[in-house]
Amino acid sequence: MAVNTAIEVVGVDWGTTHRRAYALDGRGQCVVEHADGDGALQCKGRFAESLRALLDTLQARPRAVVLSGMVGSALGWKVVPYVDGAVPLAQLGQHMLRVEAEGIDSEICIVPGYCVRNAAGQPDVMRGEEAQLLGAQCLDHGNGWFVLPGTHSKWVEVRGGQVVKLRTYMTGELFDLLGAHGTLAAAAGSASPEWDGAAFALGVEAAEIGGALSHALFGVRARVVSGDMAASSSRSYLSGLLIGTELQDVMQASPMPDAAFKLIGSPALATHYQAAAALRGLQLDVLDARAAFIAAIHHVHTHRTAP
Repeated sequence: MAVNTAIEVVGVDWGTTHRRAYALDGRGQCVVEHADGDGALQCKGRFAESLRALLDTLQARPRAVVLSGMVGSALGWKVVPYVDGAVPLAQLGQHMLRVEAEGIDSEICIVPGYCVRNAAGQPDVMRGEEAQLLGAQCLDHGNGWFVLPGTHSKWVEVRGGQVVKLRTYMTGELFDLLGAHGTLAAAAGSASPEWDGAAFALGVEAAEIGGALSHALFGVRARVVSGDMAASSSRSYLSGLLIGTELQDVMQASPMPDAAFKLIGSPALATHYQAAAALRGLQLDVLDARAAFIAAIHHVHTHRTAP
């Protein structure tokens, strides 16, 4: 196999169902990348084999391989203990766990996630998002609130390079479940969903009013069966309600005096969060998730110490 000798380190964002790898040179520049569906669930019991195949695909024999995400969870290769908010993002490279793989001479390290407790002692956790937050810091996006939307959306407040608050919302999971099963799915019926910006705005407005989310969710069905909203607009309303609920809760928990926050994620999700923020008079700056992850991998590679 031909080997790309320019590759110094390979970083892998190893999620539950998907995986994306970036091969970097000594200056931290990405020279080749690869994405596939070999996530943690698919790799159970064969992580070393899967990583060997990935390195072959990249034509890489790097000095180090840095893994991030669910690969370090109970679903993954080896459980990596969480660090707490006392560990600055810039020191994550000093808390990685080393794993061995037959046939791979590279040093293989897994980045830890964070466990952060609120004032009442309730824990919240993340794995994978910490790498993107570190990358944002490396790219000079310092203090403030960051939102990382997805199946489980994360809102993280970073101050002085440390994670001081973490709040997770099951927004993406709820949206998929409610849209496919049960009362709300029945209300939508067979109508082809179409994006309705006005219905989305109504959902954000309903979230601002507050009250129990379970009551507000039933309002999706009520608006359809009462004739106030077309069935085809119900998913847009539901999206606005769920995203608006995230925003309302974060604003109540910790007001943002600068009326701005930053998003690290896909352009499609960013559009919806930007729309919700604008309706609340807030500014949302979208950061490049790929650039953030690459910056994080270069940083932990050059600052790593793994037991």
